[in-house]
Amino acid sequence: MRADLVPDDLWARVAPLLPPAPERRHRYCGRLRVPDRTALASIVYVLRTGIAWREPPSGQAA
Repeated sequence: MRADLVPDDLWARVAPLLPPAPERRHRYCGRLRVPDRTALASIVYVLRTGIAWREPPSGQAA
């Protein structure tokens, strides 16, 4: 995904609204958490392109 999906000024406005990340449990810790900015970039990508959730390219956002 492109890095310009969540520019720094947008991230500066959104980041304070997000709750803090919960602590990871040591037992049954589950899946690793995706960084919040990466998750937001994925949501913006789907909204801009109109692509279905099952079709986006795999990989990490920059």
